[in-house]
Amino acid sequence: MIENYKYCDEVQLIEADSAKGRLVNVAAKLFNQKGYARTTVRDIASELGILSGSLFHHFPNKEAILCIAMAEAILKASKFMELAMEGTTDAKQQLRILIHCEITALHDENDPGFQLMIPEWRSLNADNRACILSLRQRYEARWHKVLESLQQQSVVNAEARVLRHFIRGALLETCNWYKPSGTLSQKELSDRLFESIIHQQ
Repeated sequence: MIENYKYCDEVQLIEADSAKGRLVNVAAKLFNQKGYARTTVRDIASELGILSGSLFHHFPNKEAILCIAMAEAILKASKFMELAMEGTTDAKQQLRILIHCEITALHDENDPGFQLMIPEWRSLNADNRACILSLRQRYEARWHKVLESLQQQSVVNAEARVLRHFIRGALLETCNWYKPSGTLSQKELSDRLFESIIHQQ
């Protein structure tokens, strides 16, 4: 794991308006637009209007920024889900909320960290992958709890693990065809997917 970063043990978010927060956000956007390998430290610094060396006051290297961008995205999505599900005990409604929260995270133009996890996963070294995997497992546990509940209620036929793979794939695919500025809102998109999984009596 990256030295001085304890995201896997101590969950906390960087203040978005801080110098470090702005750096992570700008870097994540560039990684998403150009790809991690083609984005240089100089590119990030230029976008921020600072000297390249100034980045190393906050992070030891470029990979550390990528790792934190991914960690931040998972933590934010998890917090969003937690707040949205507060007080909701019905598994069907919980699934609707989970779908909407993940679509929101995937299509957040101001914070593309969630989108980076699939194409840039292999850009992380083994320790950093382990860190992100630990956070993802906590995130996925929420999904599995809801899907297992639906399976036990015979609301869905597929086992939770398999159904989650189907849902994740469908949500990721929206990055290739869905436009938030189009005629379908994110909530409407979420509802369409939910209704394709859960038949309303």
